[in-house]
Amino acid sequence: MSTTLEQLRAGQLAGVQRLSLSCGLTVFPPEIYDLADTLEILDLSGNALSSLPDDLARLHKLRIVFCSDNLFTSLPAVLGSCPELSMIGFKANRIRSVPAQALPPKLRWLTLTDNAIDALPEEFGNCTQLQKLMLAGNRLTALPDSLARCTNLELLRISANRLPALPAWLQELPRLSWLACAGNPFNELRETAALDIAGMAHIDWGRLQIGRKLGEGASGVISQAVLDGQPVAVKVFKGAMTSDGLPRSEMAACVSAGPHPSMIPILGTVSAHPQGSPGLVMPLIDPAFVNLAGPPSLASCTRDVYGAESRFEARQLLAIAHGIASAARQLHAHGIVHGDLYAHNILHRPDGACLLGDFGAASLFAPDTAIAPVLQGIEARAFGLLLEELLEHCATPLPAVQALRDACLAAQPLQRPRFEQIEQTLSALLPA
Repeated sequence: MSTTLEQLRAGQLAGVQRLSLSCGLTVFPPEIYDLADTLEILDLSGNALSSLPDDLARLHKLRIVFCSDNLFTSLPAVLGSCPELSMIGFKANRIRSVPAQALPPKLRWLTLTDNAIDALPEEFGNCTQLQKLMLAGNRLTALPDSLARCTNLELLRISANRLPALPAWLQELPRLSWLACAGNPFNELRETAALDIAGMAHIDWGRLQIGRKLGEGASGVISQAVLDGQPVAVKVFKGAMTSDGLPRSEMAACVSAGPHPSMIPILGTVSAHPQGSPGLVMPLIDPAFVNLAGPPSLASCTRDVYGAESRFEARQLLAIAHGIASAARQLHAHGIVHGDLYAHNILHRPDGACLLGDFGAASLFAPDTAIAPVLQGIEARAFGLLLEELLEHCATPLPAVQALRDACLAAQPLQRPRFEQIEQTLSALLPA
């Protein structure tokens, strides 16, 4: 990255739209202003910055700013004066305050994960274009009621805070589809109890022969391994906090989910890891299973990205939809919402067999509380969006599935079908 800084200072980056600098910066390089007529994405993550210049708006085409892993103690107010700024990422700083002035008019995506924020301004309600808000790992004891006006909000991460309860206005958000709320006082006891009574095997790290890396997500690294002569997969969590929440919350959901043919089973939890890291041991998945789609891009914000060649026959679509609906029904029956019901968290085979994975955003809830049907309705909308995407990649008209999609996308969470009904509807459509 020092080479990039040298190129910037030598005037060799004229015309670039994206600039990344991670080289121990303590001050904002003024040469960046030379790119004002073209620069749209600025990534200054991994430095030692604690402020941004008051005239940042000179970068008049700036759409995206990333300043994660720096030393900011307040979200810079100057961000609010950037006319085109829509995406802001300040993960893993030391931010305690979020001034109302820091919220730009076109804000769509805000990531403030892993900071020390204890309150948010009521002016959040003015962010009417906000689609993705990531606040896991802070000190919030409440959320501003004005967020109920953010009717375009689709993804909300509020895990690992200090919330005594979920706000009732969640049911007023017509587009909310992906909610992570684990690791708060209202569900910590359920998580602890789940881990205590699960009866899950503890597998000593010394019994595992770790092989090649299979994949990496927000919460951990998955590697191929051998356990007592049998091939397995091992997920080792990266640290105390992920973009979705706490590793212990994910583990509590995994061990509480129970076996299901459309969920990746858990063989046990890792013990005696050399760095003390938590982990999970799972069967090695048949390589014929591939991801249904890729995760959202900077452009798509909240929607998955499918390959140009993605096509599903009617029988495949129905098998995938039924398998995932059945898995979600079981999760809800066990007091779990997945929180990240996305195609990129689904593996599938050509015959339609599928596996729902990645419980990093999963949350436990008490089924007999007033918020339970709201949480279930929010997840039903995520399933409706999944159906919409599958239908877009299927040449065969499926009116019954389209009707189910529409029901899942109803404006009010309590108007949407429960997964018992969704599963029954899809079961009746499966070919004999």
